[in-house]
Order: sequence, then structure tokens, then C-alpha cells
Amino acid sequence: MSLLPITLFGDKILRKKTSKVTKVDNETIELIRDMFATLRNANGIGLAANQVGADKQIFVVDISGVEGFEESKPMTIINPKIVERSEKKNKMEEGCLSIPDVRAEIERPEEITLTYQDVDLKEHTIKTSDVLSRVIQHEYDHLQGILFTDYLSEEEKKELKKDLENIKKRKMEVDYPVSEAAH
Repeated sequence: MSLLPITLFGDKILRKKTSKVTKVDNETIELIRDMFATLRNANGIGLAANQVGADKQIFVVDISGVEGFEESKPMTIINPKIVERSEKKNKMEEGCLSIPDVRAEIERPEEITLTYQDVDLKEHTIKTSDVLSRVIQHEYDHLQGILFTDYLSEEEKKELKKDLENIKKRKMEVDYPVSEAAH
């Protein structure tokens, strides 16, 4: 297993809608293993393939480090589709490995129903709420080229402008490998 460099705010791949996975080969399995290793090394709870430079509709989730969710099993989500969102919404603070040290309160639907495929490309449907719902929505957005900062007001975005510019220029410190600055 290898640690993969995480793409950062400003990298073009984070704004690209990812491609559907049609077969899971050894390369894909290795990518998923590396994504889990990268996620754990960075102390994250979710990681999308485009956050490690791969144009694939895959994300991994492991919320077992979150208080109250220690029993949660790690999940590999391939070709996800949110098929239902609850009317009821809630706000929670979010952060992102691709936007280090930036956190913001984001409002999202409280519950979602998700269809996805596992590593055998077997179809599953799950209804989630709470932290799992939040992480899935955040990672699903990544696969659509959407970042959590896109949900902020113009005022909030202005306040973060300098931080985001520093991330683009790699003028910040993290304790995990990151991609080189985009030119």
C-alpha cells in the first residue's frame, strides 16, 4: 500500500465530474487500498478518488474514529447516486483534506438514500443519517466537482480568500503528502 498525494484547492481535477467505473480490476483494488491508507494517514473520514488524482466515481469512508461510531465498518462506494434527500436539513461543521485548516458550518439534508456499487459492482441501496449521511454527501459532491466551500455565502468566501490562495500556492503545512502546485 502507498500513501497517495492529496490534491488541493485549485487543482483542476477537483472541479471535474468524475467518470463512471465499468470494471474493478487489480489497479482499481490497489487504488482503493491506497485511498484507505491515505485517508487513515491524514486522519480523515472520507476521501474521493479525484482527491488523489484519479478520475473515477469512487470514494472511501471510515467514520470509526468518530465518537459514537466506533463500530462503523469502512465503506467503499463506487458509482454512487443520491436518490432521495430529506426535506429536513441540519448544519454541521465540515472540513476537507483538500482544503486544509478551513472549516465551515454547512447545511445539508439530514437523511439521504444512496444507491451504489461495491468492489464486486454489486448494487446496494442504503438510507443514512447523521455523520455517515454528511460524509457521503461531502464525498459525493467531490465526484461532481463540488467543494464544501461552494455552499458558503459571498461574505464567507471573501473571509476565506487569503487562506484559499495560500492553499493554491501550497503556503500551508499539513502532515500528509499533497500534490504539487498547479501551474
